Amino acid sequence: MFDYVSFLQNLSNGVLIGGVYALIGVGLTLVFGVMKIINFAHGDFVILGMYCAVLLNSLLGWDPYLSLLVAMPLGFVAGALLQRLVLSRLMEAPPESSLLVTLGLALVIGNILLLTFGAEPKSVNVSYASSTVSLGEVSFSMILLLAGLATMVVIAGLYTVLNHTELGRAIRATADNRLGAELVGINTRWIEAVVFGIGMALAVTAGVVLIPLLFATPTFSGAIFTLKAFVVTVLGGLGNIGAAIAGGLLLGVVEVMGASYLTSDYRDAYGLLVFLLILLLRPEGLFGKTVKRV
Repeated sequence: MFDYVSFLQNLSNGVLIGGVYALIGVGLTLVFGVMKIINFAHGDFVILGMYCAVLLNSLLGWDPYLSLLVAMPLGFVAGALLQRLVLSRLMEAPPESSLLVTLGLALVIGNILLLTFGAEPKSVNVSYASSTVSLGEVSFSMILLLAGLATMVVIAGLYTVLNHTELGRAIRATADNRLGAELVGINTRWIEAVVFGIGMALAVTAGVVLIPLLFATPTFSGAIFTLKAFVVTVLGGLGNIGAAIAGGLLLGVVEVMGASYLTSDYRDAYGLLVFLLILLLRPEGLFGKTVKRV
């Protein structure tokens, strides 16, 4: 007999964790949409956020969500500086140049974290780790619920900036037509720095939100999150923020459902299988524009 309570429980958990995946993917797709580069260090920015929360908790006893007050601004400033000092020099270079630079940046970040914190996995213990909130017969983990709420607030803030501010209009104009934006007086170099800063701030935020759920490790974890960001971005359609949110939710639901009804040993593989199927059946993504072949 079908257990609808278990189904709703898994669905809600998948949506909540998928929201965090969406937050990771939105940062990547925003950078791609404006700068037309694929950032292989994006997952390592997530790890930086996790270690920032670990450091502030060990030194000051801060809750991870309190550490967002430090992590988000630092992520934005670091991302903007990185774009101006490094990536801005590659805007006219072949696309593979930015791929190699961001891949090298990922290796540098991973090794710095390894030298600084060691190879032992680290996490943050919070007082509400075992707390739950019940809605009817469905129970929500407090950690997952807070992660989902934090994601909603951040994405809503990003939506407001992009659609209801002069900065947002400048970002959208640069993404649509860089030359046209420059002709009407928009400083596209400054916009690119801001966008990369926002992308890094979103990744760092996702890392802080994830630290009560996962262990931070300096090796390989960054690559895993980068892969998830690519899956989320391609599932929805490259350069489409709304589609990246939908892709993140889909990835989260698929992983949780697969782990619950099949086996948890291949949790990451379920999302990749769906990713490959969508690439085969609809290469432009679920919400991307269909390209007519000549």
